[in-house]
Amino acid sequence: MEEIDPESLAEVAYGIFLVFLDRELRSHGPYLFERIEQGTDFKADLHAIFERFREDYPALAGALLLRSGGLDTIYTEIREGEGTLPSKTTRMYWIAQDAPGPAARGLDDEQAGKWLIFIPPGEVDEAWKKVRDETARGMLGISAKVSTARPDPDSRDERAVIYVYTRDWADEAGVMRVRERLRDLGFVERLGYKRNIETYRGEYSEEGRRVTYYSA
Repeated sequence: MEEIDPESLAEVAYGIFLVFLDRELRSHGPYLFERIEQGTDFKADLHAIFERFREDYPALAGALLLRSGGLDTIYTEIREGEGTLPSKTTRMYWIAQDAPGPAARGLDDEQAGKWLIFIPPGEVDEAWKKVRDETARGMLGISAKVSTARPDPDSRDERAVIYVYTRDWADEAGVMRVRERLRDLGFVERLGYKRNIETYRGEYSEEGRRVTYYSA
């Protein structure tokens, strides 16, 4: 079996732990981003949740501690925006926010799709907060995610991008409801909507060729 690079394992572990942490915090209170923005001290919660994470994922927990300098360092990084603000996040390529409630189908389902919002890097934090908050309240799509400050070798654009997912690309009324809500939030420029089908085929927009399914 090929040995996994410790640095790569630690980076994967960091992202998984943040998802685990947010889920555990949300089970008995506000989201992680809400606690940070409210100035709430959650260090004790982080330590307790990490012990549960270590029980479930011992290899990931070990790699995370080895490369991160300890839980207090991780806590400080998170308080400073790592994992919650795109411009402050350098350990993950994406930050995600799911809508509340169970999902009948996941984001990887071919029937799903997303609105694409391209944002100058200097404006991405405020744009993401708008989308994130509406998604967390269940007022937008089923999920959203945003690219971060971590350099992505696969990126085709220097701008940041926000994806706003809907469950069914064929549900035009539902897709356009989300588009109208985005317009209410200030995203008034024309946006493209891409189906997961095109993404899985590796189809991307090029000069003279458009792969978006809707444009509004």
